[in-house]
Amino acid sequence: MNKFLPGTDPLMAPYAIELAGINKSFGAVHANRDIDLAVEQGTIHGIIGENGAGKSTLMSILYGFYQADSGEIRVGGQPVTINTPNDAIALGIGMVHQHFMLVENFTVLENVMLGAEGAQLLSGGIARARAELERLEREYALEVDPSAIIEELPVGLQQRVEILKALYRGAEILILDEPTGVLTPPEADHLFRILRQLKEQGKTIVLITHKLREIMAVTDNVSVMRQGEMVATRKTAETSVEELAELMVGRRVLLRVEKGEASPGAVKLAVENLTVRDSRGVTMVDDVSFEVRAGEIVGIAGVAGNGQSQLIEAIAGIRRAENGRVTLDGEPVSVTGEADPAMLRTRGMAHVPEDRHHMGLVLQFEENENAILGYHAKDSYVNGPMLDLASIRRDAAEKIEKYDIRPPNCRLKTANFSGGNQQKIVLAREMEQDPAVLIVGQPTRGVDVGAIEFIHKRIIEMRDAGKAVLLVSVELDEIRSLSDRILVMFAGRIAGERGPEATEGELGLLMAGVADETEAPRTKERSTEPETEAAE
Repeated sequence: MNKFLPGTDPLMAPYAIELAGINKSFGAVHANRDIDLAVEQGTIHGIIGENGAGKSTLMSILYGFYQADSGEIRVGGQPVTINTPNDAIALGIGMVHQHFMLVENFTVLENVMLGAEGAQLLSGGIARARAELERLEREYALEVDPSAIIEELPVGLQQRVEILKALYRGAEILILDEPTGVLTPPEADHLFRILRQLKEQGKTIVLITHKLREIMAVTDNVSVMRQGEMVATRKTAETSVEELAELMVGRRVLLRVEKGEASPGAVKLAVENLTVRDSRGVTMVDDVSFEVRAGEIVGIAGVAGNGQSQLIEAIAGIRRAENGRVTLDGEPVSVTGEADPAMLRTRGMAHVPEDRHHMGLVLQFEENENAILGYHAKDSYVNGPMLDLASIRRDAAEKIEKYDIRPPNCRLKTANFSGGNQQKIVLAREMEQDPAVLIVGQPTRGVDVGAIEFIHKRIIEMRDAGKAVLLVSVELDEIRSLSDRILVMFAGRIAGERGPEATEGELGLLMAGVADETEAPRTKERSTEPETEAAE
């Protein structure tokens, strides 16, 4: 079956990349099934699909991390063998991974040079590398301080370093795996400007993403994968978000959240005058107050770095606050003393952290082990002094079925699940504890459209079951779709409160610190008033 672009002739001038009949299995899992793909030179080609569809596996084969069980790779029309990333680099292929491959305590220049020093005497290599790095920064608008330490840079600049690394090694074909998963909307917009400029310079870009609007905004062509197969390729100008979503999932997908009116009840979570400083002593949360009631979702919007992360970490007992007061279901919580997330779990608070890898999961644990983290002392999981492994695995299997976690194997190491399925493991663990208060940070970061629909439905179901939900997300569409009330943070403070009918422009102004002078005092007064009045 010819899955190349409709209306094009594969015998024309060579494509930048051609994959023909690619197969790859991991044990019983057939990750890629007879994949054909052709990427035109000098274009931006999107590859989309659900989490676990085989996108990253396919690109890992192209970059030499994996070797195909069968099939052929052609670069510039010529058959090639790619056994290692060094082979790919030699062929002009570079890859920017979803989770950056940077040495955090090295400088930008040291990371760019690493493995490509280019001189017996390091000093000579450094001088040449600095000059080349500065040229690349000017040519592609990728400015970043070569002397900056990686761990001190925001993620948007760290991503630029990854792109510079690839260009420094001579990449003509650049693969980006979920590049906006950790970026704010302004950072993502800047990345797309960079990609367009790279395309204008003759580079070929392969963009792996699950965000359909990004596909429509920046790509020339798009290929769709489902369950390890390539099911369609379209010219982006000739398709739509709705068609791509249906091709990805194999059914019609609701792209808008359907929910009824909220019925707020008693206050379940109250935050008063909370102040939090980071490890440098910088005030990240500055005198913040608000309430969340049973049966409502309160969303917190804001550009990353304005205190949202520190706010929910302090409420969840992970980070100590300088001062302030938090009450959970009417009872005080010690947020200025020793943090105790375990105690908060026993009192009915569940927390889905923003960073699933560093705070939500132990990737080398089996799925069933991660499915009980933090709750492993519950009676249902123990038998005398020992864990009841049979019960734990039955429970994990039930969660896998209920949350459609793929592959459905509770004995598989969590590192072997896709990012979206890892997120479902965390959500299932926290939501199935029947909490009174659910704190959710970035619920759909790195998650495909089908899983987003599922996660959004589950969050709405929690609200409708009378739970108080505090939602933090950098996705304004997500905040507006799910929230019954929206709080906007800027520079560590609540810049304003709005209803879900607020426009992106209105919220964007608040996120930038621009608000009516009359709004600030009214918002502060409303933070302790009943929901019915706040919604007016």
